[in-house]
Amino acid sequence: MNESLDEIERYIILKVKEIRESKGITQEELSLSLGKNIGFISQIEAPSKKAKYNVIHLNLIAKVLGCSPKEFWPERSILEKKYDFIKEVKQKK
Repeated sequence: MNESLDEIERYIILKVKEIRESKGITQEELSLSLGKNIGFISQIEAPSKKAKYNVIHLNLIAKVLGCSPKEFWPERSILEKKYDFIKEVKQKK
């Protein structure tokens, strides 16, 4: 998968693919069910491409696959080294 994508993007793409394949749905079937061209999903799943899903895509894909969009996300945040500057903000009481 394209290394320019963040790890979280790669995770979600692979999770969608895993669920899609487990339900026996082809890339073409999923693409067409979303009203996209037949190569839409293959472009996203292709290792050499930078294409990725947006939130609307994920919501619609969940509908097509009969699952919740939450199933595409990891349990915990995935933070790469480049995001080491991110700090949790303490809640004010």
